[in-house]
Amino acid sequence: MPDWTGVGKTLILVGGILALLGALLTLSGKFPGTGGGFGWFGRLPGDILIKRENFTVYLPLTTSILISVAVSLLLYFLSKR
Repeated sequence: MPDWTGVGKTLILVGGILALLGALLTLSGKFPGTGGGFGWFGRLPGDILIKRENFTVYLPLTTSILISVAVSLLLYFLSKR
């Protein structure tokens, strides 16, 4: 049976780091799509943007796929050690 004692603490640590990173990006104005340093990221071909008079819908399909691939590769290489 595998030892799962550190998994909870690791998930809490990773979640806290992600929340802090998101807060820092939002407060610095460099959040993807806001004209900051990552303006190209979030406006890739395949991302869907629908603007009408009363609403706007944004579906970042390509961006989501790229993030998923990057995180999957990162986790794959980290699990190999």
